[in-house]
Amino acid sequence: MDYSSAIAISSAGMQVERARLDVSAINIANAHTTRGVNGGPYVPLVALARSGKSFLKTYEALQQHRSMPEVNVIRQTQSVPRMVFEPAHPDANVDGFVAYPGVDTVKEMVNMMTAVRAYEANVVAINAAKSMAMKAIDLGNGA
Repeated sequence: MDYSSAIAISSAGMQVERARLDVSAINIANAHTTRGVNGGPYVPLVALARSGKSFLKTYEALQQHRSMPEVNVIRQTQSVPRMVFEPAHPDANVDGFVAYPGVDTVKEMVNMMTAVRAYEANVVAINAAKSMAMKAIDLGNGA
């Protein structure tokens, strides 16, 4: 029996969750960045998970030893900057308002927690597949 497909599927899931965690960390780190590369405030990112194929097609591809499809897409959000009255700030406009990124720190923390839990679930799935493979080997050895 081939248990590598279960490991490959869970590994792809781990990569998606790692990307979600990284994006949330970047957004939180830049929550107060008022001047980005475009001259305006930092624009938050979002990690989207997309399946390149249906599950059945992916499963069939794994059976034929093809690689998993790329599942991560990271793009900028359409969030509106948060305007704060700080006339002494160097990035304040003529009215004294500073544009801060539209980062929702609480939402990002929740995204991080769910990404960590989903990552852990994928680790459990990999360990279960490894355990099943080891038990099959033990049975084959007459143990």
